[in-house]
Amino acid sequence: MIAMDERTYKLIGADYPGNRAEDVKNPGLVWMIGFMFVVSFLGLFSLVPLRKVMVMDYKLTYPSGTATAMLINSFHTNTGAELAGNQVRCLGKYLGISLFWSCFKWFFSGIGDSCGFDNFPTLGLTLYKSTFYFDFSPTYVGCGLICPHIVNCSVLLGAIISWGFLWPFISQHAGNWYPADLESNDFKGLYGYKVFIAISLILGDGIYNLIKIIVITVKEICNKSTKQSNLPVTAEILDGESSRLLMEQRRRDEIFLKDRIPSWFAAAGYVGLAAISTATIPAIFPPLKWYLVLGSYILAPALAFCNSYGTGLTDWNLASTYGKIGLFIFASLVGTDGGVVAGLAACGVMMSIVSTAADLMQDFKTGYLTLSSAKSMFVSQLVGTAMGCIIAPLTFWLFWTAFDIGSPDGPYKAPYAVIFREMAILGIEGFSELPNHCLAMCCGFFVAALLINLMRDVIPKRISQYIPIPMAMAVPFYIGAYFAIDMFVGTVILYVWERINRKDAEDYSGAVASGLICGDGIWTIPSAILSIFRINPPICMYFGPSSRS
Repeated sequence: MIAMDERTYKLIGADYPGNRAEDVKNPGLVWMIGFMFVVSFLGLFSLVPLRKVMVMDYKLTYPSGTATAMLINSFHTNTGAELAGNQVRCLGKYLGISLFWSCFKWFFSGIGDSCGFDNFPTLGLTLYKSTFYFDFSPTYVGCGLICPHIVNCSVLLGAIISWGFLWPFISQHAGNWYPADLESNDFKGLYGYKVFIAISLILGDGIYNLIKIIVITVKEICNKSTKQSNLPVTAEILDGESSRLLMEQRRRDEIFLKDRIPSWFAAAGYVGLAAISTATIPAIFPPLKWYLVLGSYILAPALAFCNSYGTGLTDWNLASTYGKIGLFIFASLVGTDGGVVAGLAACGVMMSIVSTAADLMQDFKTGYLTLSSAKSMFVSQLVGTAMGCIIAPLTFWLFWTAFDIGSPDGPYKAPYAVIFREMAILGIEGFSELPNHCLAMCCGFFVAALLINLMRDVIPKRISQYIPIPMAMAVPFYIGAYFAIDMFVGTVILYVWERINRKDAEDYSGAVASGLICGDGIWTIPSAILSIFRINPPICMYFGPSSRS
């Protein structure tokens, strides 16, 4: 929205190629609320039929959802009192440690993006420049404790391939493959390689798994002799503890499937809302024609699946990455006459759908682990989304009228407004404007993702369990290597813990991880309040090379 406004247009410059005065739409409270209502609910209906596949069949972790469930269960458990009490104490202990540590870090984080423990060059300044450093984040260490070892190792492998070899190799060709004097967020430079190669890996993995699910579903429908329930069945003799865990899982499965949301209801809701949105959005953004809006809603469920699948693996919601896909596609389709506004509007539509779909699946995971009604979760999400459609624009409008949002000299610079507008301008020219060999590399990584997934399915399980997951590998391509280091630290801690005392690791690793994630998350509330009152951290802890006299 800010990328469309007049201030961002002037900030880029009227003489900037492709930056037209006609491609300006200033924020307005009425149209923003209307836009929120017509796009925010579609994501909730897009993946409801796949909730069993994502949560039960694929057993995706959804670390934040799992941590939330652990916290909720700790207050309501009535079985295994002694173990539950110990888990609650463990969770509370590490929540307190995480909260204290996040508060302690804040005092050294200064003003700007280069201060504090979040920028601590733990592996040396040379590797720090390539984002290889441990940033002392309790959240990502906690994610490493929750996520399977193969996910964490895949993330680290992706970081090594991209930031260790690929980006340095491409950087050596600056001035040949792309202009050497570009800014770090310019899509005509190295940033273009980072974003589009990451998107290629994500789409390759996501599309493969989507097609796989469709094929399996069709086979099950055609094969009438298939068993009617996918609940785990065992014929072996189990000890008391294993039997209790199996019964708990069966109970979760039964409750999760009992409150079934009919697929026809989800499909009808999606089609109905898409029809309303297709008729409404062109009235708000005239360059985005109705058939383009309809096309975006046909494409959106596949992207929503990819994003939800990736979020379940790594806890990263890459909605903005999928938004960039819509931005480039629709800006190039519309062209110079309104392509900037159309691309930015399509980006908002895509981001809304894929983000809410991932959030809902995260909530379904929480509901599955807390024995909550799936229908109640869905209705609650609908109510919360409706409230957000009013509260979010009102909050934005409050800031918009009180501060110079987007001003380079103001407190709220909104730097991504300029970046997204320039991306839309670039999209008008199409993919031909991308740097040399970028499209070829994207095709190569897309095919590689398909082949790796095929290998994981064809090769025997005892070998394929060690084959990395392309979706997890793709995240650090775009984000950076630092969080991969954090998650790997978490997985090393869990691995050593399992070797020392597997029973304790199984009982308490989830509580430790949940405490670390929740404590860090709770600190964001006082941190935001301090930011609103413009209370800055008193110290900037910065690291640089020692000067020589």
